[in-house]
Amino acid sequence: MSRLVVISNRVAVPKARGAAGAQGGLAGALNSALKENGGIWFGWSGQECEEFTGSLNIQRSTDGVTTATIDLETQDVEEYYNGYANSTLWPLFHYRIDLTEYEREFGKGYERVNERFAQSVQPLIEPDDLVWVHDYHLMPLGERLRARGLKNKLGFFLHIPWPPSNLFVSLPYHERLVESLLHYDLLGFQNDEWLESFLHYCTKELGADVERATGRVTLNGRTTIARAYPIGIDYDFFMQKGASDLAKSAQDRLAVSLRGRTCMIGVDRLDYSKGLPERIDGIGRFFDMEPERVEDLVFIQIAPPSREDIGSYQKIRETLEQKTGQINGARSDVDLVPIRYVNKGYSQEELFGFYRASKIGLVTPLRDGMNLVAKEYVAAQDPEDPGVLILSRFAGAAQQMQDALLINPHSPDDLAHNIRIALDMPLEERKERHEKLIVTVREENVLRWTENFIGDMEQLP
Repeated sequence: MSRLVVISNRVAVPKARGAAGAQGGLAGALNSALKENGGIWFGWSGQECEEFTGSLNIQRSTDGVTTATIDLETQDVEEYYNGYANSTLWPLFHYRIDLTEYEREFGKGYERVNERFAQSVQPLIEPDDLVWVHDYHLMPLGERLRARGLKNKLGFFLHIPWPPSNLFVSLPYHERLVESLLHYDLLGFQNDEWLESFLHYCTKELGADVERATGRVTLNGRTTIARAYPIGIDYDFFMQKGASDLAKSAQDRLAVSLRGRTCMIGVDRLDYSKGLPERIDGIGRFFDMEPERVEDLVFIQIAPPSREDIGSYQKIRETLEQKTGQINGARSDVDLVPIRYVNKGYSQEELFGFYRASKIGLVTPLRDGMNLVAKEYVAAQDPEDPGVLILSRFAGAAQQMQDALLINPHSPDDLAHNIRIALDMPLEERKERHEKLIVTVREENVLRWTENFIGDMEQLP
């Protein structure tokens, strides 16, 4: 079996703060794959240096997983990470062309850091290794490795949406970026919609030969396979967390604080793609329509901050605090607050407990590659008395989770209407919906996703 080399912007370094060895989700799945195949996980350390040297910080864990990280210059971080990755590609790929910044220096920094990744990781790659690159930070990396003579099988997975062609062409040098992607042997997307958008672009803008049935894209004599690989949660790992004392304590703590009221919960990174202001507008509309139910319903929004150095993220926090404050100011009493806005993160055990205590889960992004909170919420429910998932039809997860209440997150009326449906839904219907949803969550898990992608890489000629 070939050794595996995983390359991503950041690395779950063993024993690093916030990246413990017993980590679930994507990090846990990749660690499991690395343990099974042997190999290396390479990426940025998160640290900055005055001058880039390419020196590697290598750590070897007792279970056979090796991590290798490099430090980046402050200018690299500003132009590559805060700049091109998160101020250009992230908003554009989430259909927010109004927030997309097109700065020449951002593009130069992005190209420079991808070259530095290639320069640093190449000596670590052995001839028979499978190389698996992750996400929008490193789209040109495959081309850079090929230019250095690498002959290995190269795979790439995009964890965010791929935008429609008429949006994507607004990116300067968009052809060059996609042509660099076609140096990978296997490209993975979260669902069929993002895959189809990519194939459409290759046909329309590049004039590539595209076989949609097989996902084969041929351009300039090179052939790449593009397929959809919907990612899931580490179901068994998450359920183990749910059986812990901490999870039960969190559930009891929240239940006591509700004092008999119904809890509705949202858990999202503080990001404009998550539709948080629109969500608050929908909840406000619900209370306008049914003001008496402010006595019965409390909404908890958990929104850990992210990318605080970027102006658009600071603005979304201000907007969310303002809208929440307006509703609470109008609807609160001395012993009642309809919205609890929490600007901090919690452990997986605590989140499991909070999900379990909540009769409605709100997952309403304006656009999302997949969204695993939706799957975690379903997994955490009591099958004998499950809650109801309200899910944006624009989340990648909606394609798999048709038995959720699917809504248009841009419409306050649609959200308000479905909150009422969820509150009034009879137990029999809640159980029927949950039984169908849990099958997908349990079976289409992150371990199967890893196995499918690596298995397809191994079978490439």
